[in-house]
Amino acid sequence: MIALDRLLSGPGPVARLRLCRVRGSSPREAGCEMYVSERALHGTIGGGQLEHRAITAARALLARGDLAETLDLPLGPEIGQCCGGRVEIALSRMGAQDRQAALARAAEAAAAQPMVQIHGAGHVGRALADLMQHLPVRCVLVDSRAAELTLCAARVETRLTPLPELEIAMAPPGSAFIVLTHDHALDFLCASMALQRNDARYVGLIGSATKREKFRRFARDQCDGLETHALTCPIGAQGSRDKRPEVIAAFVVAEVLAALTHAQGAAQPVACAAE
Repeated sequence: MIALDRLLSGPGPVARLRLCRVRGSSPREAGCEMYVSERALHGTIGGGQLEHRAITAARALLARGDLAETLDLPLGPEIGQCCGGRVEIALSRMGAQDRQAALARAAEAAAAQPMVQIHGAGHVGRALADLMQHLPVRCVLVDSRAAELTLCAARVETRLTPLPELEIAMAPPGSAFIVLTHDHALDFLCASMALQRNDARYVGLIGSATKREKFRRFARDQCDGLETHALTCPIGAQGSRDKRPEVIAAFVVAEVLAALTHAQGAAQPVACAAE
């Protein structure tokens, strides 16, 4: 899939596909969109036969030179999907102003992505960054060790700092914090700072039930009775005993995404997976 700015600045016409109405269950929610040129794509409206047919219709629209069209597609046996809902898709040829507006919407959406701070660039921290780089979040990997940060090959932001607590204090509201540094005292400092914000969507601390209890006592005695019920510790402990960094990271990412998308997901219609 090509980047949006490259697709919109490339040669040839481009069509915008927007899911404008959803009845029943569907792979994506109303308002999602994608962009189609003769040879390239950006975004998705749900995949499967639904998307295949929409792309074909969009390219036919561009070839004919038409400006707009609306598709009304049932998500049932007629097109080989079993969602059971029905969607309307608005297709439109994009002019110069449309392309500028699309880039502005994309920039606004990127700016609104929740921040995920990973404190600790060790094996698990780097494995987390490798996964987070593909997700709709602004991932920041924080460490005081330059050598560990240089080992991170993921396309995420990095922060080399002796004061990670300042990164926590400066994070935007609704951020997520994953704490797995090389030092237990630093872990406790970072986790307590994140909890004290009272607006974090997720605060996770690597460790065990024993470490959680030690942190609870630390928070009570050293942080004016700070409550720890919002803390996830251990992190990524959904039943697997596999301790490989990549496996731990996968479970932690699932926890973080569940926390970040819980509120918005509750307001969305039930979705089905595209076949």
